[in-house]
Amino acid sequence: MNFWTRVSRLILKGRYVVLVLIAAFTYFLASQMQYMRFSYTEANLLPKDHKINIEYDKFLELFGEEGNLIILATSDSTVFTPQKFNAWNNLSKKFDSFPEIDFTIAIGDIKKLKKNQEAQKFDVEPLYNKTPETIEEVLKIKTELFENLPFFDNFLFNKKSGTIRTVVYLKKEIVNTPARKDFIFNVLNPEIEKFELDNNIDIRVSGMPYIRTMNSQNIIDEIGIFVVLALGITALIFFFFFRSIRATFITLLVVSIGVIWAFGFIGLFRYEISVLMALIPPLIIVIGVPNAIFLINKYQQEVKKHGNQAKSLQRVITKIGNATLMTNVTTASGFATFIFTKSQLLKEFGIIASINILGIFILALLIIPIMYSFMPLPKEKHLKHLERKWIDAIVSWMESIVKNHRFAVYASTIVLIIASMIGVYMIRVSGSIIEDMPKGKQFFKDIVFFENEFGGIMPLEIIIDTKKENGVMNLSTLKRMDKLDETIDEIPQLSKSISVLNLVKYSKQAFYSGKPKYYQLPNNQEKNWILSYTKNSTDNSELLDNFVDSTGRYARITTFMKDIGTDKMEVIEERIQQKIEKEFPKEKYDVAMTGKALVFLKGTNFLINNLVVSLSLAILLIAIFMAFLFRSFRMILISLVPNIFPLLITAGLMGYLGIPIKPSTILVFSIAFGISVDDTIHFLAKYRQELKANNWRIKQSVYAALRETGVSMFYTSIVLFFGFLVFTVSSFGGTIALGGLVSVTLLFAMVSNLLLLPSLLLSLEKTIANKKTFKEPTLDILTPEENGDN
Repeated sequence: MNFWTRVSRLILKGRYVVLVLIAAFTYFLASQMQYMRFSYTEANLLPKDHKINIEYDKFLELFGEEGNLIILATSDSTVFTPQKFNAWNNLSKKFDSFPEIDFTIAIGDIKKLKKNQEAQKFDVEPLYNKTPETIEEVLKIKTELFENLPFFDNFLFNKKSGTIRTVVYLKKEIVNTPARKDFIFNVLNPEIEKFELDNNIDIRVSGMPYIRTMNSQNIIDEIGIFVVLALGITALIFFFFFRSIRATFITLLVVSIGVIWAFGFIGLFRYEISVLMALIPPLIIVIGVPNAIFLINKYQQEVKKHGNQAKSLQRVITKIGNATLMTNVTTASGFATFIFTKSQLLKEFGIIASINILGIFILALLIIPIMYSFMPLPKEKHLKHLERKWIDAIVSWMESIVKNHRFAVYASTIVLIIASMIGVYMIRVSGSIIEDMPKGKQFFKDIVFFENEFGGIMPLEIIIDTKKENGVMNLSTLKRMDKLDETIDEIPQLSKSISVLNLVKYSKQAFYSGKPKYYQLPNNQEKNWILSYTKNSTDNSELLDNFVDSTGRYARITTFMKDIGTDKMEVIEERIQQKIEKEFPKEKYDVAMTGKALVFLKGTNFLINNLVVSLSLAILLIAIFMAFLFRSFRMILISLVPNIFPLLITAGLMGYLGIPIKPSTILVFSIAFGISVDDTIHFLAKYRQELKANNWRIKQSVYAALRETGVSMFYTSIVLFFGFLVFTVSSFGGTIALGGLVSVTLLFAMVSNLLLLPSLLLSLEKTIANKKTFKEPTLDILTPEENGDN
């Protein structure tokens, strides 16, 4: 008695125990769903010990969390009327009263520096002393603000467009916690909506905490949509093929339990739900249905052959068990290769995906035979799909192509390879944080608004280490920073920078009675006078703390980036780096660029390199599986060609369609390769059995294998195609691209496995059709019975 015969008897005889165990484990995993956490930060794609991460951690240690700003703005000119102007400033004060807020800055909070010659210090006085009641008073404040206070330009207003904004600083300790989400949804958004309604003013909202929160909520909303759509579409296709409510119900039961397991494992491992992790539950549905197709199709074939239910159920497990195990192992292997990357995000995705793919195989193998064991035999109408003429016509067409038009198959393949290679050279790399965000959502439109008005919302930080205490306030250091500041201002993709320079320039302006033309760095003669005034002004210490550390050794320059890709960022980085090297001698200064945006962009390049390794590892791993199964080097090469070919076509399409290589799209190749190789295994397993039965006659064996496996391969490929197409309804650009590209790749893989693979076997028959080349496998995929021996 072989292994799978023992397994089949164990499953069918102990069916009640098996169902209880499945129910208990499902209940346990369902209880773990409460520990699922949603991501409150952008994914850090770099390992913790990477140089870029070390520099970013140092920055956080010196200056704290950079991404704690929520920004409100309006470009409505009616805001400069008394009622609306006062309401705008009162909104800021209201936010300031909430415990989640550190402080807020609006026009009403502006304090001017005024020279106090007697005390030799700068006094701080409000921009206006009494609440404006007439439009003339408001316009006077506006003129004072726009004409005489360049310090606040591009911070609280845009002088050119008249747009004003309020900056809300969240407490740093809640920025990366659920409290941030509660504040934004329960306080911030309702207050803004009320203000808009009361004052008929449109408010734009942005800032990294706000974007992260709205984006995370979008991910949560889409998980449910994906799961429902995946279940609905795969069920419809399944029913169309099998015309059986019973079979469709059993399949839905299997994949529904698989979804519970997927969520349960995420909670059990305490992983965060990111854009990637959100794909796993619907992915399990899409991958689980083909398992059901193979098992149910085999069961119905056996019933049609001899009508004995017990024998049919036993043979489903013994005949299909090994084949579905190996195909699920290869699919899981495609995902498991992510575990070997240095990216925590990909490791977690790989672990959960591979565990759940094996989990859905176990569920299908256990539940489908057991459920059918409680039901009567399928009726004749349920078996009619096995003799459908249109399916026979498709298989006959494929057989005709392979038999009579192999040259056309090879010519088409070569043309597609050449065209794809051209497309590959057109692919660009993108590492933008917001590129994949839903462009139809209001928060994305607000990002674009802030880019146009204020130059961007993603912080790019430059840390300057002067290597000595109070080195920042040396005039030589300030002048070097000013030179770097000029370069930043010249780059259109960056906003005007904010640093201690702004405060020093403002101090000089205040020293000269607030005249705007003196908003500049002091010279050597002025420096001591002005800085002595500044040191005596304790009111400015809080402002200074944001730009200079407590020892006066480290300074930061903050600018904000527009939504730019990796290629443009590298050019900007190089330009800034050249300026740094020119202005800051290494023996006196250590200067580093950092910030969340830069960490993400660098992480993208790192991730792409890791995923190339991951794909190579997947190909190697699956080649080893082939060697283990077929023990033939030539067969390994022949089996890999039809699966690598679709990947090349997809890469070419990405080039032609302008779809960039980025974290979401690079996954396509490993996922598609791991899934598409399943068809190859099914085909070659049957082909090997036919070779033995037909005394190593290639042609008969190839055509028999094509007829036998063609229907199931066609069914599963159609399910996979439409299943992955579900992801194209997403509002996330990366998820749309992932779904579309995997669907196209798997469609090409089906055609490749049904036309190119048999053509290669026929053309190379003299090379491979002998017992020495095609040895007895280490492990039987199909039992001898599968070859037709009863």
